[in-house]
Amino acid sequence: MKVSLIQMNSISDKPANIAAATKLIERAVAEERPDWIGLPECFDFLGGHRSDKQAAAEAFPDGPAYSAMQALARRHRVFIHAGSILEKAEGEERIRNTTVVFDREGVEVARYRKIHMFDITAPDGTEYRESAAFAPGDAVATYPCEDMIVGCSICYDIRFPDLFQALVAKGAEMIALPAAFTLQTGKDHWEVLCRARAIETQTYFCAIAQTGAHVIGNETRHSYGHSLVVDPWGHVVAKASDGVGIVSTRLELARVKKVRQQIPVAQHRVRFDAEPQ
Repeated sequence: MKVSLIQMNSISDKPANIAAATKLIERAVAEERPDWIGLPECFDFLGGHRSDKQAAAEAFPDGPAYSAMQALARRHRVFIHAGSILEKAEGEERIRNTTVVFDREGVEVARYRKIHMFDITAPDGTEYRESAAFAPGDAVATYPCEDMIVGCSICYDIRFPDLFQALVAKGAEMIALPAAFTLQTGKDHWEVLCRARAIETQTYFCAIAQTGAHVIGNETRHSYGHSLVVDPWGHVVAKASDGVGIVSTRLELARVKKVRQQIPVAQHRVRFDAEPQ
């Protein structure tokens, strides 16, 4: 299966972001002919105030981002893992950070709402309070793509290994992580975490990133970029250059099976469910 990762520099202009994603997807189809295309977190809208995010959010299956990705998947007969889209949440003041996946017919085959909220203080003192704007999801999601099962995750989820073990328990052989990793944390943690999750799950790990600057109020923030694919042994087999662009590679299910035979961790796993005495 051939995959193409679309690295973007989304901003607080939804029509411009959808147009940019469309152009990059069509370029990937023309140049790479992939089976699966992945977009980054919040590809449709990144930055702005909380009120801007709420105004940009859409209700599925209506809305311009959902409709555009569905149409592209159908037109080009390709799976599109639509990073994440700002989704309105019924009965909730906050919105959701939601992945939607379309198959080659444009049929929605998966929907995943980000579970772990990025509420941290960065090394330079910058505070991130994602839970103020976004309501967390509570369900694990996988879907079939060609001969593989793909697991869904988003950005900060990467720091919680239990989620990825849950995806493997549901059959995942490839895991997608759309992200908008900060420059500060990304330069030290991004590749290490991606490789760790691939090694411990023995899956292909496809991490699709935002890159460059976006503005929130009077503050400019920077995303790390460096979209990459890690194989089940932990080798980085494809990595994007700096800036907006596309990186592609081929995934082999046989590679997943071979690694799992060589080190059968699933057979050796001990569960620690009992309370300590």
